[in-house]
Order: sequence, then C-alpha cells, then structure tokens
Amino acid sequence: MAAVAFYISGHGFGHASRQIEIINALGRQLPPGLRIVVRTASARWLFDQTLRARVTLLPGECDTGLAQMDSLRPDAEATIQAAETFYQTFEARAATEAVLLKDYDARLVVADAPPLACAAADLAGTPSIVISNFTWDWIYEAYESQFRAGAPTVLPRIREAYARASAGWRLPMHGGFATFASVTDLPFVARHATRSRDRVCDTLQLPADRPLALISFGGFGLSGFDPAALDCREEWTVVMTGRTPPVVAIPGVAFVDEGWLYNRGLRYEDLVAAVDVVVTKPGYGITSECVANGTAMLYTDRGRFPEYDVLVREMPRVLRCAYLDQPSLFAGRWRAALDALLASPPPPEKPATNGAEIAADRLIQQLS
Repeated sequence: MAAVAFYISGHGFGHASRQIEIINALGRQLPPGLRIVVRTASARWLFDQTLRARVTLLPGECDTGLAQMDSLRPDAEATIQAAETFYQTFEARAATEAVLLKDYDARLVVADAPPLACAAADLAGTPSIVISNFTWDWIYEAYESQFRAGAPTVLPRIREAYARASAGWRLPMHGGFATFASVTDLPFVARHATRSRDRVCDTLQLPADRPLALISFGGFGLSGFDPAALDCREEWTVVMTGRTPPVVAIPGVAFVDEGWLYNRGLRYEDLVAAVDVVVTKPGYGITSECVANGTAMLYTDRGRFPEYDVLVREMPRVLRCAYLDQPSLFAGRWRAALDALLASPPPPEKPATNGAEIAADRLIQQLS
C-alpha cells in the first residue's frame, strides 16, 4: 500500500496540532490504496487524543528545534550543540529516512518543517512539500554569529535541504522560505471548537457567570508562578490545566486535568473557545486557535525567537490582544489588562481559518 508521509517537528505542540488538523481533513478523502504515515518525536498522547484519521505513527527525531530553559527562555547554547550533533550526521540520517520512505512506498512527503524530510524525499525520488509558517534556517538566523562560531555547517545544510523540496506552502504570520523555488500561501490552519461554552463550563465545572482566563504556556507550563498572588481572583476565574492538581485549592483559580478533559469528550480548543482571554506566550498554535475561536489574548515576551516579532506585529489585525510584561505576569498584576481586553472591540479583520481543508484538497490533487 502506498503512503503519504508526514514529518513533524517535535518542537512545541504547534507543529503537531496543525498537521493533525491537515491529516484529519486528508483522512476524510484519502483514496483507497493510500495510507498516512507520521514520523515525529512529538508527544504520542497528543496524537492519540486528537487524531481522527487512521495513521501509522513512527517515533523518531526529525529535527532539533530550539532548546528551552523553560517556557519563556530559549537556551542558545543547548540549541547550537544539539543542532551541531544532529547535522554532523545529516546525510546518513537522510539516507536512512529515504530507505524508510521507499519501504512505505511514499508518494508524497509533507514536512512541518524538518529539513531532513526534504533531503530524504529527494534521495528517495519522492516530491516533498513544506507546510509551515517558518523554516528553521530563519529561526536560527537569530543566533547566526553563534552558529558560525560553534556549528558553521548547520545553516548551509538546512538551506540546501529546503532547496530540495518541491514547494513551500506558507501559513500566515510567516518567516523564511528563502531557498524554495515555489511558495504558495495558505489560510490559517487552526483548531475549531465543536462544543459550546455552556457545555464546556458544565462539563468542567467552571462558572459560566464570570469571565474566564486560561493560562496556556505549553509543555513547560509557567514555572515559578504563584496563582495565589493574582489580583483578579475576585472578578475573574483563572483556569489552569495540567496533569497534577495543586495541593491547596485557591479561590478564583480552577484546575482542569487535561486527561480528564479529553476523556469527557472535549478538546483543548473547546476550552480556548469557552474562555474570554488566553494568557500565554505567542506561538502559531495558540494564536491560530484564538483567531479561529474569537478569544482574546494577553501575551508576554518569550526571549530571542524571531516568530515572536512577526506574531506581535500582525496579531492586532486579526485578534484582540495586549502585552503584559514578565514582572507583572509573575507578580499576578493581571486585572487591569484583563478588564481592558474584555471591553475591547473586535479586531479589524476576520481571516479565513480553513487552511487544513484547503491543504488537504491540494494534497489530494498532488497525489492524483
């Protein structure tokens, strides 16, 4: 049986969550005789809980991304060391992946956005398409002097690999794609809620008569933050998610167990749509979900990561958003910013968020 192979970065949840949306849309119209194969180091639970299409999951490191000290601080030294180790053996890795692609009779490779996928597909004689809002050479250019000093071959190898791709399909709020021969723009690929606010609040036992703010800082969480210090707890309910509940209950703070959320038939985007404001660091995944579900965003900075500047520049067009500095974030001085966001008007633009369906349609055309 022939296959479509997806190579998905293990960096954060955004790459996996948007590709899962494309895979789900593709699965609804996949012709007989074709299967979907996913190569990734992303967390298995995310696929188990959100995939609707049948896929073959192949765990494996596809790229090294950006190392983090915590959710708000990149680790430049660790990033460069990991990338140097990975790209020293890049051609051997690409040859191994090319064999895998041939074994699965891959007819098309989709990458978000490991350069390894493009190099492997080229060796296997298979077309490859990068679907992403950024490329890793563009991200690493923020650390270019350090790469030149400690890992001078990494950026050239990434750029050369991307140049072997058949095309780049670029999502909004983008950067990079400089070495692609063909670039096409797509609308937002975003996760849309399928449950009402009342249903979510009832299921998760959240107060529907109070404004809700969701803390969303990815897999690292918000280390060192004390929710008891929040100055908004009398008027707002602040929602925290995770796997381990706090030892002591805090008035005005609600804990939602993520496993329980999914087991009750909800998805994370249902929670995003049910709250009034998401408190976060900007990344494509959470930004696109706020755009798609009409939820406001209170954001803080996240260190030297070029995507941040693009998102902050473009978000006000499509999203009610406001900045909160890190000292105020950790001190719990949220109330004024939350109240202002709640009273703010809608954004001037309402962009299309059906990129998953459009991408799936175009992938079917590529396979025809």
